[in-house]
Amino acid sequence: MEKELILMMVVMMGMTIDTGWKVEAAKKVPWKMHTLFSVECQNYFDWQTVGLMHSYKKAKQPGHITRLLSCTDEEKKSYKGMHLAPTFEVPSLSKNPITGDWYPAINKPAGIVHWLKHSKEAEHVDWVVILDADMIIRGPIIPWELGSEKGRPVAAYYGYLRGCDNILAKLHTKHPELCDKVGGLLAMHIDDLRALAPVWLAKTEEVRQDRAHWGANITGDIYEKGWISEMYGYSFAAAEVGLRHKINDNLMIYPGYVPREGIEPILVHYGLPFSVGNWSFSKADHEEDEIIHNCGQLFPKPPYPREVKKLAIDPNRRRGLFLSIECINILNEGLLLHHAENGCPKPGWTKYVNFLKSTTFAVLTQPKYVTPATLEMMEDTIQEHVDQDAGRPFPKIHTIFSTECTSYFDWQTVGLMYSFHKSGQPGNITRLLSCSDDDLKLYKGHKLAPTHYVPSMSRHPLTGDWYPAINKPAAVLHWLNHANIDAEFIVILDADMILRGPITPWEFKATRGQPVSTPYDYLIGCDNELAKLHTSHPEACDKVGGVIIMHIDDLRKFALLWLHKTEEVRADRAHYARNITGDIYESGWISEMYGYSFGAAELKLRHTINSKILIYPGYVPEPGITYRVFHYGLRFGVGNWSFDKAHWRDIDMVSRCWAKFPDPPDPLTLDHANEKNLQQNLLSVECVKTLNEALHRHHEQMNCPGAKSLSTSKRDTEEEIVISRKFGNLNGNFDSSVHKDGGIPNSFRLWVIFLCACSALGLLLFIFMLCSGHKRRGTKMKHPKSRRRNMYPGYMGT
Repeated sequence: MEKELILMMVVMMGMTIDTGWKVEAAKKVPWKMHTLFSVECQNYFDWQTVGLMHSYKKAKQPGHITRLLSCTDEEKKSYKGMHLAPTFEVPSLSKNPITGDWYPAINKPAGIVHWLKHSKEAEHVDWVVILDADMIIRGPIIPWELGSEKGRPVAAYYGYLRGCDNILAKLHTKHPELCDKVGGLLAMHIDDLRALAPVWLAKTEEVRQDRAHWGANITGDIYEKGWISEMYGYSFAAAEVGLRHKINDNLMIYPGYVPREGIEPILVHYGLPFSVGNWSFSKADHEEDEIIHNCGQLFPKPPYPREVKKLAIDPNRRRGLFLSIECINILNEGLLLHHAENGCPKPGWTKYVNFLKSTTFAVLTQPKYVTPATLEMMEDTIQEHVDQDAGRPFPKIHTIFSTECTSYFDWQTVGLMYSFHKSGQPGNITRLLSCSDDDLKLYKGHKLAPTHYVPSMSRHPLTGDWYPAINKPAAVLHWLNHANIDAEFIVILDADMILRGPITPWEFKATRGQPVSTPYDYLIGCDNELAKLHTSHPEACDKVGGVIIMHIDDLRKFALLWLHKTEEVRADRAHYARNITGDIYESGWISEMYGYSFGAAELKLRHTINSKILIYPGYVPEPGITYRVFHYGLRFGVGNWSFDKAHWRDIDMVSRCWAKFPDPPDPLTLDHANEKNLQQNLLSVECVKTLNEALHRHHEQMNCPGAKSLSTSKRDTEEEIVISRKFGNLNGNFDSSVHKDGGIPNSFRLWVIFLCACSALGLLLFIFMLCSGHKRRGTKMKHPKSRRRNMYPGYMGT
């Protein structure tokens, strides 16, 4: 018996040793690899460093990790975070020593160049993984297991780098055809990095200096500030040295995005704001946060897993929500450990802290490993799509907007069309133009946009009700029934919008059966008897509108219902009241909006509601959100300057040369003390600035004469003198001396009379001197009294 026990113990010890060896062997890798990330000497980067370092250990990332720390000598004197990670100090290039340009992002390539040149550790590395500080590692990122080869790095997809497809690439690399839209995650051989890094730095400086090509339509940077020059520096440098990437759109995910089915992301990049239910997080809100140094301080706790389960039925959407809370929970777990390691007292018991220390949380955040689907490269996916969909990597989209035959909609059309081309919105665009036969005979704006003509329903043919807003659903239905539409998704906009960037179904996750739209929270009729009266499924009523992204199949089923429900709500005068509809005018004017919501509810067509697409100028933007659309439907202002589209209802801004809106304030003159107010004002300025740019461009295409010269026609002269004159007060009348019948201003007449009189006097004096030789005598002339009349009396009060 004793022998049997001894034998069993020996076998168990052997198994234990064998298992331990296997665990250690699993951690070993055949080549030496190294992870790099770059930061600056700021609290903002310190809490990100704590999160990344904690996830690095938790995910069991192989190899060493190094933080490339860019600091000035002055910053180092007060810096407290040197112990937060294995660190290699690099000189700061945030302020260019030659040009004085402030561009901290250049520290990333500069830091890598410095590390390669001066680090002894770099001499003994085979493979490198390059990350950003605002990332959480979920599982081992091993270059060769991801498919990286010498000469073929693996990288994440950065689809917004539009400059790889246009003049920017042609200007900055000899091989624009090799330019890849990549970034975020980079996994490459050290030899490739050595060849690439100095060119990366040089190209970053080159692109940053190319201010003439910072435009959003060229770079994709909606702020047009050259902020993503470093990203282009990388892509252009890789093209220059002949590095083509294996592009993977599965390995990295932004919190708030929905992972594809079967995909297990191993890297979370929290560079954009995101939310779960009523909770939200944006890294930009914590730029000055001293959370690193404040014992017991954590980021606001997200919902617990059991609460998240109730927020989404779709399993992939639910996984997306779990990824969002996992990201913040790991950040907070890292902060807890950091505070403990730095001598902070043990935090008091709370439900949340207890959860972070629980076995449940440990199991939920065990290292994740890539699945075969995760390793699928974009070129493979695109090739499959090529076989099935006529060579298109993305579905075709078509943008539409509805207008009427009036000057009011014409200047809006000019603004929208200009911004459409500038934004890089994919696909075609069509204006749905609703006109009566009489209006169409006089209409002159046919060339302002690609147009589908629609019979006007402003005056209802059966009831005689005057309701122009019904033209929107009527026009969409007419277009669907009469146009040859070659698109899978339709983007529906209003005319009073300015596009700032592309709106695509693949970015905002629109699918067949689930359109995307923006919140219209004032549609309170979705919550009361109005919805119960007008749809069989009031529980499916979504408060949405403004921007709509919908699959063509859904739109074909829905459009007729949209029109019918609009007619139905408009006819329900008994329920126009503000407490029922939310319409402060109680005039049924928003019936078309309810027609949309009720029609969609009738089909149980539920929307993904996205508040990050659209903003009204004058509203305070959420930090970090790059809104794609301005909707200037409401009055807004900056200081004493303001803009209200209603004040320009009857002004011909399009056919009269050099007409423009009152210039907004210069951004340099704005108050920079309050960041939120500053961003709010900058958006307001940008909106009207874009409208004026659009008008100017349109007038150039009209071959208008120079802005400073007199027009050859009475109409153009009148416009130059009157319409382009700045208004003192938008709520008052024109500051003008123009006759009601469009005659020349009296002040202008005085100058003409005066000049003619002087010329005649000079001629008479010259003749008199020749004939008589006498001395010239002074002459006086009376000016006729001027009569000042108003051009459009009482106009601005309407």
